[in-house]
Amino acid sequence: MSTATKVSDIKKRLSIPAFAAPMFLISGPDLVIEACKAGVIGAFPTLNARPVAVLEQWLQRITAELAAAEQENPGKIAPWAANLIVHKNNQRFEPDFELILKYRPEIVITSLGSPARVADQIHDYGGLVFSDVNSVEFAHKAAERGADGLILICEGAGGHTGFSTADEFVPQVRAFFDGPIIVGGTISTGADIRHVIDVGADFAYMGTRFIATNECQAQPAYKQMVVDSTSADVVLTPYFTGVPAHFLLPSIRAAGIDESKLADRKGQIGFSADGDEDSKDLSAWRDIWSAGKGVDRIQSILPVAELVANLREQYAKA
Repeated sequence: MSTATKVSDIKKRLSIPAFAAPMFLISGPDLVIEACKAGVIGAFPTLNARPVAVLEQWLQRITAELAAAEQENPGKIAPWAANLIVHKNNQRFEPDFELILKYRPEIVITSLGSPARVADQIHDYGGLVFSDVNSVEFAHKAAERGADGLILICEGAGGHTGFSTADEFVPQVRAFFDGPIIVGGTISTGADIRHVIDVGADFAYMGTRFIATNECQAQPAYKQMVVDSTSADVVLTPYFTGVPAHFLLPSIRAAGIDESKLADRKGQIGFSADGDEDSKDLSAWRDIWSAGKGVDRIQSILPVAELVANLREQYAKA
């Protein structure tokens, strides 16, 4: 089956063309399952399940509950996606990838490295490989190395961000890539989803809006901060990971960090040992909370099902 046919089949099963994007530490099985039941592709980073034995428990639960949901509502349950860090320093890569090959998600999202490391084996079982990129240069590389789809991280995205608008980025990539394009960055409403589809994307990639849901694993205070914040509260800084990323300024202040130091590069991207919840590699995400510039349009904490129903209505009206 061709990539185009697989993507067409996936679209038929969605209520809106969107992902609940994988968010480090805070996307878990509750969010994935409810998103898929509501007709949105649910995704999570495999590293969120700690230790690796927990990952298999999550995968067993996700596949079993979604299989049951599919029996009750045939053709109406969205696929789930696993997000795999393919960076050479990810000590969990091998066991996590083994479990991906065992449970066979329809979509595997690769981050921080070349999809060539996993593409052949995922293609062998019939899966699709989508790679997240934040520049045209990286989009070229991912397409050349086995990515079936490209996730364009645009300006305003939460966490590690891009610097082009969707209006700029999508046509630049579409000029050389005819596979599925997914766009992330400041997408909070159904009208936002409609806009990225209109500029040539196939799907929207929504992270921050799904923080403020009942099923997200984020702390209650984190969810409320997303609701209470405006785009002026979202700051771009390399301070925590060595790479420019968006974080919520109120959480930085709560941690007692000197705002005048935010232009410095103090931390670096790292991957903690399996199960090491106290690792400094996690502190930038556990204690300092990320969000995208789309927080202006997030006004309430909702169950995922209600949120998706609202997005679907807004999308239709747009």
